[in-house]
Amino acid sequence: MNFLSLHRKIERHSGLLIFGILVVSSIGGLVQVLPIVLDDSHSAPAAGLAVYSPLELEGRDIYIRESCSTCHTQQVRPLLAEVKRYGPYSRAGEFAYDRPFLWGSKRTGPDLARVGGNYSDAWHHVHLLDPRAVVPASIMPAYPWLAQRDADQGRTIAARMRTLRMLGHPYSDADIAAAPAALEGETELDAVTAYLQSLGRSMQGTPQP
Repeated sequence: MNFLSLHRKIERHSGLLIFGILVVSSIGGLVQVLPIVLDDSHSAPAAGLAVYSPLELEGRDIYIRESCSTCHTQQVRPLLAEVKRYGPYSRAGEFAYDRPFLWGSKRTGPDLARVGGNYSDAWHHVHLLDPRAVVPASIMPAYPWLAQRDADQGRTIAARMRTLRMLGHPYSDADIAAAPAALEGETELDAVTAYLQSLGRSMQGTPQP
């Protein structure tokens, strides 16, 4: 049986055709995925990368709850215009402790991957409570309730840190035990601000390519 007759047989038999499509698609998928899965450098934490503190972790969860990633990305693409505007492009190792990833794809607002340290805590507080007070042309909604709610109202921070430790985050028993006390007296506004100030800290001092 030559190749042409085999090809005709496959085309006329829907079962064989579907099987062939699945085989070829699987091979293509494995060729793309396996190198990334088997290369530890893609999951190894970047030099200087630290796990989120309890307050930063709480702020990250609030950031997700308020759907901030809908309008803000957290990835600087390796393009000259992006590097000039935001700083060094993003590397895989920066996100070793991010679960879930918040890379995003839509920029209604600016990218936040390098926002940490660019503004004071007071600026972030005002911006979150009344964005147009500091950026008159902003279309970002205000989040006044963040200043009215205590951080970790559900008292779940320790449980969340234990779960993340199971996934490879290097939290110690002492870190987890001290977490609830670290959030006492803090508001959700403080937590989100702490999270924003942590973004990009592992890349601070990295020269632009």
